[in-house]
Amino acid sequence: MVQRLRPVGLDFVGTAPVRLVFTQDMAATPDAVFHALAEDLSGWPEWFSAVASIRPTEGGREVRLRSGTRATESVLAARAPELYAYRVDTIDVPGARAWIEEWRLAPAGAGTRLRMTFALDGTALFRAVCRLSRPGVGRAVREAVRALDGRLERRPV
Repeated sequence: MVQRLRPVGLDFVGTAPVRLVFTQDMAATPDAVFHALAEDLSGWPEWFSAVASIRPTEGGREVRLRSGTRATESVLAARAPELYAYRVDTIDVPGARAWIEEWRLAPAGAGTRLRMTFALDGTALFRAVCRLSRPGVGRAVREAVRALDGRLERRPV
């Protein structure tokens, strides 16, 4: 069942009861990474294996994951080339109450240091499952970032 989540702001990234933070260096420049995250939405399924489809909507995105999960999102920040963040507004994940995903980009040598944060809140069971899923989510993010880096190396912006 699709549910509407609490409309939290960017400050929630620092205060969320559950924060899953993953950092990885990339060879691609912050500009190229930002473009792929914020502007090339149709490319997401090519590098993020969990994403089946993603399409822009007025002020946000509609996402369908390969697991069948569907979500609508509002873009909270798109500040090239350092920050791309969005809030999940509706999702069919039981127990979710608030959800933001933040991608921070910083120069690292000739490339980029990417920090991806999932800021989450929900029922006690949802929070526990999120914490337990950290290793799998981390693996998925690392694989996606490596795939994105390879894609950008082949197709520079």
